Amino acid sequence: MLDELKAEFEENKDAMIGMGKNHPQRLFTQINQMAYSVSSKRGVILQFHFLDPKTILDVDMYGNENLSVVVDPNRKQFPIPRDGIKEKAREFLGDVETEDAYMYEGKEGVKVFMKNGRIDILPGSLHLWCKIDNNVKRFADWLLVYCYGIKTN
Repeated sequence: MLDELKAEFEENKDAMIGMGKNHPQRLFTQINQMAYSVSSKRGVILQFHFLDPKTILDVDMYGNENLSVVVDPNRKQFPIPRDGIKEKAREFLGDVETEDAYMYEGKEGVKVFMKNGRIDILPGSLHLWCKIDNNVKRFADWLLVYCYGIKTN
């Protein structure tokens, strides 16, 4: 899914750069519309976040950091134990810290702290507040399959 979206960004790169210089808000809307178009075919919603507004002009970084995958915002419980998620985080990402999070009103979640960012895992969504390298991508793919029941191919 991410590779398909990156290919679409690459195909539209020149137009996106031009739009970003003159209309960054319009570009932000277009980026998320493109993400929705690709992800909705798989029953999820991809959302891009630009923590620093200047980074919207860096088209080559689209899909490489600060991305959310929303599966079901009303879901409160994981289909597998949180400890299994934490174990897989260490298996895929190496030396990371994990902790339970969002444990209120019957909700649960897991936070994974890495050297250069974090991952928030909720029963209905996944938030990658980090660079998305191959290890993060493999972990996210595992989560999509085993936590969210989504095919990654």
